Amino acid sequence: MISSQSFKYDDLTINKSVNLQTLPDPSTLFFGKVFSDHMLKIEWTESTGWGKPEITPLHYLPMHPGSKILQYAQGVFEGMKAFKRIDSKVALFRPDLNMKRLLASAERASLPPFDLEELLKCIKKLISVDLRCVPDDGKSSLYIRPTYIGSENTLGVSPAKSTLLYVVTCPSGPYFKSGLTQPVSLLADPKYVRACPGGAGAYKLAANYAPSLYVQKLALEQGLDQVLWLYGKDHQICEAGAMNVFFLLKNESGQLELVTPPLDGTILPGVTRQSVLDLARSWKEFDVSERNIAMKELINLNKENRLLEMFICGTACTLCPVNLVRFKGNDIKIPTMESGNGMYLRFLNAITDIHYGRTQSNWSVPIE
Repeated sequence: MISSQSFKYDDLTINKSVNLQTLPDPSTLFFGKVFSDHMLKIEWTESTGWGKPEITPLHYLPMHPGSKILQYAQGVFEGMKAFKRIDSKVALFRPDLNMKRLLASAERASLPPFDLEELLKCIKKLISVDLRCVPDDGKSSLYIRPTYIGSENTLGVSPAKSTLLYVVTCPSGPYFKSGLTQPVSLLADPKYVRACPGGAGAYKLAANYAPSLYVQKLALEQGLDQVLWLYGKDHQICEAGAMNVFFLLKNESGQLELVTPPLDGTILPGVTRQSVLDLARSWKEFDVSERNIAMKELINLNKENRLLEMFICGTACTLCPVNLVRFKGNDIKIPTMESGNGMYLRFLNAITDIHYGRTQSNWSVPIE
């Protein structure tokens, strides 16, 4: 969807900060802890339409206590990354998919549409203004968080008549403290669900994330890393934390099969998920399936030694192996690290090689 009344990149104004922060060593970076010096913001009102985009020094937002985002969580967001490639260019990874998803999320949250190409040009300019904040160690990245909120200060339950679209960026290290290649453990508790048919699980609504924090806390209290979300009487596997999930298995014919849950309206259409599927299908070495897989099948596959690997993926973590799932008090040990296939590592290397320009691909989009 493209709005003919969208803001325009050509109207962008830039006010640079005179007090730039001292940047930390990339080796000390964690995920989302340090923010860059500038931000992008664009306001909209029902009466005047879109205002002019602005890049300004990073600052706190003046927010009325009755704002729609604070009262009813009318807000959506995205997660993207920029990488310093080996050719010294800074590039985004498949940003078109992020822009389309942001627009879809905005529509689901009754936020006004915009021209996604105009926003992408503004984001590229924001990155170029804070170019020094893009880590150059070949391991880290600049995480980009577009956020779109209802800012009108009325308490009626209705779409906001004023909104704010803004973007902040963070020089970031690995999502998990253990790094990219260390396995994680998951709590699968059928008592809790992340999304259901007819809901908004396929969109990056802010309201989807707060309820997950309690279950994440339960996982951490048990010494586990994340949550494996289930749904239905047969305990269908959905997502892991805020990430998509994959399984490498041997099917009943003895053939290798890569499986991930389908986009049925409860699953977020992850950019990394799509990239794994696209790579797998381009290799043409094994079956690739988007189908439901329930806990009963997972347990049986594991007992029959047909479950070879399990991994999770997303923009923040890229891709991470899983070595244990706790379900109804029983630990299911996943042989991801012992299977000898190393498929998760092959996907991880293929994607990060594109990130840092070691492999040429049109998925890597330079900002200039």
